[in-house]
Amino acid sequence: MTRGELGSNGTVDAREREAAAAAELIRRCRPVVVTVPHWQDRHPDHVAASQVLSDTVFCGGLRRFEVAGAAWRPEWVCYYFINDMAAPLFVIDVSAAYDRKRAALACYRSQFEPDGDDAVPTRLTAASFVQMIKVRDAYAGARIGRAFAESVAMKETLVRPSLLKDWMTKPGTGEGGP
Repeated sequence: MTRGELGSNGTVDAREREAAAAAELIRRCRPVVVTVPHWQDRHPDHVAASQVLSDTVFCGGLRRFEVAGAAWRPEWVCYYFINDMAAPLFVIDVSAAYDRKRAALACYRSQFEPDGDDAVPTRLTAASFVQMIKVRDAYAGARIGRAFAESVAMKETLVRPSLLKDWMTKPGTGEGGP
């Protein structure tokens, strides 16, 4: 998304290595779900990233858009929160994967733990930022009786086959589920 030329911390080379490690091509990978930063955020780069990624997903589904690979559009585009928070459409229990989430965030060390003489303190380098993420995820988890949850928003209308939860009947039996 950016080489970080004007970023407070990290070098262009470090940002390029981080981006390469996170890169994914929609047409090559053909994801069912794509997650994108929420369209409203305190940082203008996150807002811009949300728009660019949303446009990329849309263009990936256009058969006449001239890039490698066959047209592909994921079933869902979900939006996650970075700095700000709004009422989520739903939450996902991420308790079992929470250590992996923390490890994934740690891949962006240049943002959270910059080193070198030119490093400057920012909101992200403060221990309170990492704590805010953990508290936010714990709050979402507490709302569903779990340790951690990820809050998700969507622009599209979520369609369900009925008001009943999927687990309320066993397929083909009409009997109650667990």
